[in-house]
Amino acid sequence: MDIQEKVMKFKVPILFGTILTTFILFLVYLAPSFLEVIKYFWPLLVSTALFLVTIVVFGRISPPHMEASAEKAGEGILDYVAPPENIEPPPPVDDEKETETETEAEAEASTSTSATGKAKAAQNNDEY
Repeated sequence: MDIQEKVMKFKVPILFGTILTTFILFLVYLAPSFLEVIKYFWPLLVSTALFLVTIVVFGRISPPHMEASAEKAGEGILDYVAPPENIEPPPPVDDEKETETETEAEAEASTSTSATGKAKAAQNNDEY
């Protein structure tokens, strides 16, 4: 009787383990064998192997890269990203003209915003 009580304490883990084991055995029984999987995917495996062999062969056949040619190849991109230092900077902008155009642009934006807001409010009133 003492053993039966101890077993009943662990009935949920024992039941879970039994179900999991049965499920795994069922999957192993239904799953195809390893050789069947290899037979199905052999074209993919062969083409991948040939591709990797080709990469290794080209890596050994191709001439080694020279450091000088690599530096010359990147100079054009480097000049595009960071231009040479002998380029003159653009002339300074007049601050008075800039502030006038900014205030005019702000005034136009505020009037157009208020006009569109009034039009939307009128549309909403018409809908009710």
